[in-house]
Amino acid sequence: MSLTPLIDAHIHLDSYEVAQRLEILSSLQEAGVESLIAVSMHLESARTNLQLKHLYPSMVHPAFGFHPEQPLPGKDEIDQLFAWMKQHVHDMVAVGEVGLPYYTRTEAEQAGQAFDSHPYEELLERFIAFAGEEDKPIVLHAVYEDADTACRLLAHYGVKRAHFHWFKGSPDTVRHMASQGYHISFTPDLVYEQEIQELAAAYPAHLVMSETDGPWPFEGPFAGQMTHPRMTAEVALAWSRIQGLPLPEARRLLYDNAKRFYGI
Repeated sequence: MSLTPLIDAHIHLDSYEVAQRLEILSSLQEAGVESLIAVSMHLESARTNLQLKHLYPSMVHPAFGFHPEQPLPGKDEIDQLFAWMKQHVHDMVAVGEVGLPYYTRTEAEQAGQAFDSHPYEELLERFIAFAGEEDKPIVLHAVYEDADTACRLLAHYGVKRAHFHWFKGSPDTVRHMASQGYHISFTPDLVYEQEIQELAAAYPAHLVMSETDGPWPFEGPFAGQMTHPRMTAEVALAWSRIQGLPLPEARRLLYDNAKRFYGI
């Protein structure tokens, strides 16, 4: 049976050790994966992902941004990142990864520490405005109530092409996101996490992609393994069963959705 290749719609390729990157990229075709969306953590990360794009132009499609689950840089560094993104706007398939620090904020609050989210919200607004101005998709780290803030900003700036990766949220938020045509993606935890399986059953199939978020490690049947884009095959299989779709059709949908969303 001939199966459509897959696209890892969200991976931190630059966060792997150099030897691991080479192992991943040299084994992609054999693993049935056509290409990767390589999201960035910060400016240096974006620079590395751009270099990887130049070395592997058919495999690596970079997105540039600043991951919110880390301390914010100073204004000068942020301005430098946006200037660099503007300079390399034709090299990027999307703005990302950007969003709000749900896990950092929750951890601080549970420890009884004050946490100011406003600077993160201001930075996210700037990224969304940039995506609107440059007509680029945006890759969002925004879960639970943070997704509602992101949705308001997307609507304000008229940004329709939004990808909420590894999303979790309330049924009301899920319905709103689907109504707006926002995409989500599933990681290998779809195989063993009930909350994610319930979301997969509810979200429209034409708005879904597969990802790994590597090198983040997974549990269940993936415990102890280096996260590799080949794991998207298990994502596709689990999703096909949840949706009641033949595997070839499910893989074709996941592939077509990612190609269409990212314009690759």
